Amino acid sequence: MSANAGTIGNIGAAQNTGAVAGENKHPKGLYVLFGTEMWERFSFYSMLALFTLYLRDPTEGFGWTAAQATTLYANYLMFVYASPLIGGLIADRITGYRKAVMIGGFFFMAGHGLLSIPALWAVYAALTCLVIGNGFFKPNVSTMVGNLYPEGSHLKDRAYNIFYMGINVGAFLAPIVMEIVKQNFGFHAAFAVAAFGMLISVGILWYFKNLVEDPNALAERQRSRNEATEKTNTAATAIDAPPTGVSDQERDENAPRTADQTRQDTMNAVPNWKRIMALIVIFAIVIVFWMVFHQNGSTLTYWADDNTAWNVSGTISNSINAFWVVALTFPLIWFWSYLDKRGKEPATPTKMAFGMTLTGLSFLVLYYAATIGENRPPTAQELATGEFRINERIVTNLGAQGVPKDVLDKIVAAKDADGKNLIYGVKFSQKEDAATKQMVSGEQQLMNAIDTVAPGQAAQHRDAFLQKAHLFRVSAFWLIFAYAIVTLGELMLSPMGLSLVSKVAPIHLRGLLMGGWFVATAIGNKLTQIGVFWDIWLQSTFFLILAGMALVMAVVLFSLLKPLKRAMPGV
Repeated sequence: MSANAGTIGNIGAAQNTGAVAGENKHPKGLYVLFGTEMWERFSFYSMLALFTLYLRDPTEGFGWTAAQATTLYANYLMFVYASPLIGGLIADRITGYRKAVMIGGFFFMAGHGLLSIPALWAVYAALTCLVIGNGFFKPNVSTMVGNLYPEGSHLKDRAYNIFYMGINVGAFLAPIVMEIVKQNFGFHAAFAVAAFGMLISVGILWYFKNLVEDPNALAERQRSRNEATEKTNTAATAIDAPPTGVSDQERDENAPRTADQTRQDTMNAVPNWKRIMALIVIFAIVIVFWMVFHQNGSTLTYWADDNTAWNVSGTISNSINAFWVVALTFPLIWFWSYLDKRGKEPATPTKMAFGMTLTGLSFLVLYYAATIGENRPPTAQELATGEFRINERIVTNLGAQGVPKDVLDKIVAAKDADGKNLIYGVKFSQKEDAATKQMVSGEQQLMNAIDTVAPGQAAQHRDAFLQKAHLFRVSAFWLIFAYAIVTLGELMLSPMGLSLVSKVAPIHLRGLLMGGWFVATAIGNKLTQIGVFWDIWLQSTFFLILAGMALVMAVVLFSLLKPLKRAMPGV
């Protein structure tokens, strides 16, 4: 920022309102945006925690199969993570940041509200609203955080870390609240609560608007800000990745400017094509990472719901990642600082390689847990009190056990008056019979349903149906432990990639290549559709394939470290 008298006067006036930072004090506006983002993420992750289970629910939802629910989930994520590109452009050129955030907030409210309507058309309308809302909201609320601080402020990195905690507080609380509301009032009431959270978010921003926007000071900062740093932090929080401050290697507040300039000169000496090719390698790694990591809202939720031994639904599992982010971020920052002081902090590509390795290892943990369940035949007690589901994999196994094909075809095709599956893909668990008010086991419900569509077959093939369709359960430890490992991998990989783009990309291509990061992220989220094989492969096979893909990319990255370091010196 230029140090002319007019600018100093503007900043002084703005400081009186709390709209910009003082020399050693965060502005009040930061905490306004913290609350705004926390409640927005509460709403966003409320929906994400419920969505696939809602689609599969045969009573309140639509009785979809895992493949159908996963496909829609993957398409939704793809558009959600691409939408900030357009929303940020509209805010820059037309609406301004606060107005864009408010517009996004209203679309979010509409989307969550539509999900509380029990109709399929409402689901698609809701997803459209949520994608538009995310595009307007996410990149621009992140930019508003940076605009609270004068350029060169030593508080900015810390501000983004505080802001990022808001993201994770909301992400942690949302599934817990949704589990409680869903258990007591159902899915549609839970979606309504998500809409109410968005109402609080927009209300905070509107009521305290004077604390986040001072026209004169913001206009001056807009003209003078450092585009590279601003775009990196905005991009980080736009995709819920930790900002650049997660690594002490990425900044050194006490380093002389000449050292920074020397590093930049070294980078500029590398031909542009080498730098671009290095970033393309990073983008390829990111695609695989997001494909594996964002199984949390689909197959990992199914695993938590069907195969984890606890007294809650899979909804609650969506809190685990946010918990570990909060728990591990600052110890990791301390660890990087410790290594940095000894001159041993790894280069950014090395961190990313370790992050990809950890991602693969986390799914090896789940692979091991799945083999425990798959290799343990259910006991008589487990069959009497357990849960059952017939899907494509089970149909294949039942055929091998001698169940006639025409019987299996009837099971797959059986639907009620609303077109929902009566047996195929439906989970049968103990519940109260509405007519008799007696508790009916999942075993008896399954047998009754089969006998309805194929009389006499339930008794004839009872052992095969029960043994093959039984849902094993293993300790929750395995899921929690796997999330701890993959979260550590996330912290080593995702923010490092964002920082890398801002440092390595040639200046005239920086915006394009930052867009490339978002495109890679969107492609990776689309590829979460690999979850369509969840009901076809064994769970252990599914986890092993994801682990293998992540570990192969880790090996590729380790093998390319030397040329990558030559193409990206100093990072």
